[in-house]
Amino acid sequence: MFLQQVNTNHSCLNLDLYTPVTSKPGEAYKVMLLLASAVLIVTGLKLAQTFFIPVCLAFFIAAVSFPITNWLREHKVPRFFAVFITVLVVFAFLTGVIVVSSMLVNDLASGDRLQQYGNKMYEVALNAGAQLEEWKIEGAQEEIKKFLTAEKIGDFFKDNIASFLAKILDIVKVSFIVLILLVFMLSEARLFGRRFESIVEAKGPNLQRMLTATRDIQKYLGIKTMISIATGGLAGLLCWAAEIDFPLLWAILAFGLNYVPAVGSIIAGIPPVLLALLTHDARHAVAVACGYLVINGFLGNFMEPALLGRRFGLSTVVVVISVLFWGYVWGPVGMLLAVPLTMLVKVAMDSSYELRWLGVAISQGKMANHEQERRIINESAKAGNSGDQAKSEKKTKEPAAEVSQPPVVTPEGL
Repeated sequence: MFLQQVNTNHSCLNLDLYTPVTSKPGEAYKVMLLLASAVLIVTGLKLAQTFFIPVCLAFFIAAVSFPITNWLREHKVPRFFAVFITVLVVFAFLTGVIVVSSMLVNDLASGDRLQQYGNKMYEVALNAGAQLEEWKIEGAQEEIKKFLTAEKIGDFFKDNIASFLAKILDIVKVSFIVLILLVFMLSEARLFGRRFESIVEAKGPNLQRMLTATRDIQKYLGIKTMISIATGGLAGLLCWAAEIDFPLLWAILAFGLNYVPAVGSIIAGIPPVLLALLTHDARHAVAVACGYLVINGFLGNFMEPALLGRRFGLSTVVVVISVLFWGYVWGPVGMLLAVPLTMLVKVAMDSSYELRWLGVAISQGKMANHEQERRIINESAKAGNSGDQAKSEKKTKEPAAEVSQPPVVTPEGL
């Protein structure tokens, strides 16, 4: 009797013990599949970097140097000689930068320079410890003596210079393959647009966005190269005027690291400022630091945005994250090419119906591409509506196809 009453009350309450489902069953599966695919792609890029790095370097160098070939072709120079002259100019420039950098670094590492810098840095550290003790921080100088010696500082400099020379040697090994790829890319650069049109005519994917992105990358790299040359030249003049050792080396360093967005210029200014502190005094170091801030502030924050505009549409946070990401995947080369590679990834996302929201997410907040994003969203909506319309038309046509005219009965058939 008691159990019957309990069952009756339970049935009257009509309790729903199931947790409501707030998402479609396939959403979690799609997210997991997307994450797994991303992990596989990143792993493949990292493992196959010996293949991808020369190809990407050749592609981006071709994008920068193609205006030279195009200018020669417009002046009636045959294609073979135009490509040969362009490759020769690129080879001479890169060889000069690598050879001069190696000579300057060897000069820096040879002799007693590093040991002198180590001794001066040790003195600066001891003076800083004495200053801390004056500020009532007891034992600061003794702790510095325990962990730092002039020999350790000198060995630290030597190890980093040896690592730098090893990376230069790796670049030299890759440069031969890059030059071979560069020859073929420059030879067929004019045919890329026609090939994209042929792919569309053959009912293939529309690669117009990829072609537009390639032109944007070419413009970005060209302007970035001019800004980098100006940055390196002004940095070299600043170091020469401030009587900093090896001004040409710091000019080349500023030129190369300026391709790394956000953090490259900051890293390039650290060695000259530190050297000014060791060879002169704190005021001299502050003056050099202010000079670097003026150069990078004018060229990086005024000239470069004025020339590039906002058409590339990448958020500043995304740019910094992309530098870290591509640096992890491909090392220093990935950091140099972080922005162009991220632009290509964004174009691939914009071309995908399911990943366009990611392309919008990594875009810059205040940008001139709101119309482009709105057009992308409208295209997605039209694609979805056209698909639904096609399905509905198919459904309406199928019953009509099944309906057949009844046979006409004639007197002969009776």
